[in-house]
Amino acid sequence: MERITKIVENRRYKACLSEIKSLEKSRKFCKHNKKHFLDVARIAYILNLERKININKEIIYAAAFLHDIGRHKQYEEGIPHEKASAEIAPGILMDSGFSAEEINDIVNAIEEHRQNHGKTSALGKIIYEGDKLSRKCFSCKVKKKCNWKEDKKNNTIKY
Repeated sequence: MERITKIVENRRYKACLSEIKSLEKSRKFCKHNKKHFLDVARIAYILNLERKININKEIIYAAAFLHDIGRHKQYEEGIPHEKASAEIAPGILMDSGFSAEEINDIVNAIEEHRQNHGKTSALGKIIYEGDKLSRKCFSCKVKKKCNWKEDKKNNTIKY
C-alpha cells in the first residue's frame, strides 16, 4: 500500500482535499473527505473479495481515494466532479508510481463511478457500489432534504 500512502501525501491531493473541506464547511449532507474515501475503498475491496473479481487492492484504493478529488471544481466551476476528478487523478497517480495501464483503469473507474450499467468496468461497478454503500442514510438527520433518489440511498447496514 506504499503507493496509496504516496497519493495521500501528494501535494496536489492535499490541496484538493483542503479546497473541498473549505467549500463543504457548512454542508449538512455527506462530506467528501478521507474518511469517505477510505470507507469507499474498504467496501469496494470487500465486494472485490466476495465476488472473486481479483482486482489488485492498491488499484481499488487508488480509485476510491481519487473518485471525488475534483469535487471542488464542481462547486466552483460547475464541472461534473467525475470529469474533474478524472483530469486531476493521472498526475497524482503518475507521481505515486502507477503504470500507464493502471492509470487508465483507475481513471476509467473514476469516470464511471456515478453510473452502473452493462458497460461499466468491474472496478467502476465496485467503486460505484462502495460509494453508495458508504453513506449512512439510515441514520442521517437531513435525509428528507437530500436530493438523492430513494433507490440510491443506503437505508440499511450492509458493510
